[in-house]
Amino acid sequence: MLIKPFKNNIALMGAYDFVYEILIHSDQLIYANQLVSAFPNQIFVLDHLAKPKIKSKEIKDWEKDIAELAKNENVYCKLSGMVTEADWINWDYKDFEPYLDIAFNAFGAERLMFGSDWPVCNLAADYQHTTQILEKYTTSLTKTESENFWAANAIKCYHL
Repeated sequence: MLIKPFKNNIALMGAYDFVYEILIHSDQLIYANQLVSAFPNQIFVLDHLAKPKIKSKEIKDWEKDIAELAKNENVYCKLSGMVTEADWINWDYKDFEPYLDIAFNAFGAERLMFGSDWPVCNLAADYQHTTQILEKYTTSLTKTESENFWAANAIKCYHL
């Protein structure tokens, strides 16, 4: 993502008001940070929280790198794909809380948005259970924060 031809194409996206979705693994966050900081006027969406290693509870490096990426105000983050990064058979709501805490602290409710990762989520949970994780977590949000997370941020980000 840091090679010149790739970056040239990112530069072209801005002329069309396109959003670029960053689909990476957690060990690539440092490179994503370099990319998005080079294009402060381009909107980016980090998909699946950069696939943190929820099953093995590896969180320290991911937390540091997420915080750095979130400093770029042109980056949104889609909360999706978490169940497939957890233990597919034995996951529990509590497995996701620390990752959600970090995401909300880093991006705030103004740059996070719901994503289901359907149908891929079916490997570990159906759509309803996947959604319930975020419904439970977001009960403490204000009405405005909740509206932002569930719809308004996506409308703004994708120009819907």
